[in-house]
Amino acid sequence: MTPPNPMSIPLVLLHGAGGDARVWAAQTDWLTARGHSCLALELPAHGHTPGPPLASIAAMAAWVWAQLDARQIGPVVLAGHSMGALVALHAAGERPAQARGLALLGVAYPMRVSARLLAQAQEAPTEAIDNVVRWSYAQTEPLTPAPGYQPPQDYRALLLQQQTHWPEGSLLARDLAACDAYTHGLQAAQAWSGPTLFVLGEFDRMTPTAQAANLRAALPAQRTVVLECGHNLMAEAPHAVAHALADWMERDLGLLS
Repeated sequence: MTPPNPMSIPLVLLHGAGGDARVWAAQTDWLTARGHSCLALELPAHGHTPGPPLASIAAMAAWVWAQLDARQIGPVVLAGHSMGALVALHAAGERPAQARGLALLGVAYPMRVSARLLAQAQEAPTEAIDNVVRWSYAQTEPLTPAPGYQPPQDYRALLLQQQTHWPEGSLLARDLAACDAYTHGLQAAQAWSGPTLFVLGEFDRMTPTAQAANLRAALPAQRTVVLECGHNLMAEAPHAVAHALADWMERDLGLLS
């Protein structure tokens, strides 16, 4: 059998709670210009994908593989941020032979969500979005933002726009509840056990770096990059995230080397 062309192995990017493919815009632009193939998927009820939203991380992972199967795409490198990291992890554990690598950004396991935020997301989604945005950035805005920096007000606008796509209930609440309920992370990690990249924010208040320790211990074939930013790494440190992904894919996975 002819081995897959490294240039043809796409990086599949999965967004976090309440987001869509636009959260990866800076990374996909930079990586595509470098020669990598990128596919930023939008989960049901997010972005341009019709709803209803999926209720569990496992269902989201199954949906991802269904999309890739329908497009006859594989093998792939899976990457996800926050909720998307759990989806990528579960997907890699389900089909380890079809994943070349796994990148987990802003991840924690278990990814527990406070009961107060869960209730607020359901009852007052705009207030919950304001809190999520506030907690997703480092406590102080940089005096000289990185090139491509997405300010909090832009991220807030994106989340509010997503909420309007699902008027029958709070999209953010559904996503956060799926994160909170997910309990198969360590089993997925053991089933995967392949090359893994962790990209974590030093000032992450949503998923503090210490809360990724058990996943890191379960995935020995790993590289970890800690950036000086908060939870919304792709917005606060856009080029640093892109560089981390490219360096890992090219050095550790041998893609475009």
